[in-house]
Amino acid sequence: MKQHNYTKIVLFAIVVLASNGMLGQKINTDSLLTEVIKDINVRKNYPEAIKKAHVGIKAAPDYLDFQLFLGRAYQLSESIDSARYYYKRVVEKNPKYEDAYTYWSQLEVTAKNYPEATNVTDQALALYPENKAFHFRKLAIYELQKDDDKAYDYLKTMDKQFPNDTDIKQRLFLLDKKTNNDRVGLNYSITFFDRNGVGPWNLGSAQYIRERKWGSLIGRVNYANRLSFKTSIADGLQYEAESYFFTGKKAYSYVGAAYSDDIVFPKWRVGYSFYYNFNDGWEADLGGRYTKTVDENLTAIVAGIGKYIGSYWLNLRTFLQNQNSKVYPAFTLTSRYYFDSRFDYATVIMGYGTSPDERSVLGQLEQRIAMNSYRIGAGYYRVLWKNYLAGIQVNYNNQEYLPGLKQNETELNFSLHYRF
Repeated sequence: MKQHNYTKIVLFAIVVLASNGMLGQKINTDSLLTEVIKDINVRKNYPEAIKKAHVGIKAAPDYLDFQLFLGRAYQLSESIDSARYYYKRVVEKNPKYEDAYTYWSQLEVTAKNYPEATNVTDQALALYPENKAFHFRKLAIYELQKDDDKAYDYLKTMDKQFPNDTDIKQRLFLLDKKTNNDRVGLNYSITFFDRNGVGPWNLGSAQYIRERKWGSLIGRVNYANRLSFKTSIADGLQYEAESYFFTGKKAYSYVGAAYSDDIVFPKWRVGYSFYYNFNDGWEADLGGRYTKTVDENLTAIVAGIGKYIGSYWLNLRTFLQNQNSKVYPAFTLTSRYYFDSRFDYATVIMGYGTSPDERSVLGQLEQRIAMNSYRIGAGYYRVLWKNYLAGIQVNYNNQEYLPGLKQNETELNFSLHYRF
């Protein structure tokens, strides 16, 4: 009887010890994985991480995290084939392991194995279509291959799926400027004054725009005619050339020049601005303007900051203008809401002061710089029948024309361009 009880006690002890051993093994396995991750992310000791990960795989062959981080350690050690081998093993055993696709696709991109990177990313997107990181990975593959056409098409797909993503919107508009297209168009504005015997002022222009991957070239001829008591008192032509050209992946520049021999326009106008697109939809610009009139040489510093917020774009631009050794500021706040493309939007504009970028009043820039003015406007621009770009805008300006004396100006703008 005693022998029988003794046997039971021994068997019970063996079971308890075995259970404690298995529990201890589980705890040690988790702790070992933690050490592997620390070796990779904190200590950057990849050989040690590889050794520990192999120990973990032997102890728990179905614990896929060890195989995943073993692949990661090999990847960071630039052992591409070994890393690829373990990522494939993880996906074969668990096709829905999201992190495995993240590391694997990154591996193939780094190795410039773009066909396989595309294949892995497509597998990930089939399982996780809402994972934005996989969409950006696929976009990066197109960009690294300098395939702007595929990148542009894919950005449009991303924009439809994530319409409120500012980074996507900013990238789309920036890349859209690199597409090949040509446009010819007409612009017309008429300005009415509430002062007897002044106006209206007419400004018309014909222009040609050529956009290519390197940037754009714009040629424009402007005609202005100012009336007083229904009689023309000044008119003339201005010849203008502008260009926007890319100076980097996120940077581009503007340069422009205009000439006229008629008093209704400045004799010369020259401008330059540098634009840079930051992350999260931010854009900044810095530049200068030079305007030569009959009597003066006017200079200005221009600085602006813009931000995409979903389908909205906000921009604040400041002009610091020098006249007679004094500085006069002008500010313009522009807001746009985009519908389908960069040519489809509604806009509201507010501002203070007169700037050298306001075409309709350039002939009076030297008289207006020191005067107060408060402006507000709204416009609507739309693509019609794929090839026609139409727009209408209304601006109101409360303008000081002599110290203490003000007039109200209402300007109507119309534009129609044909894209081919």
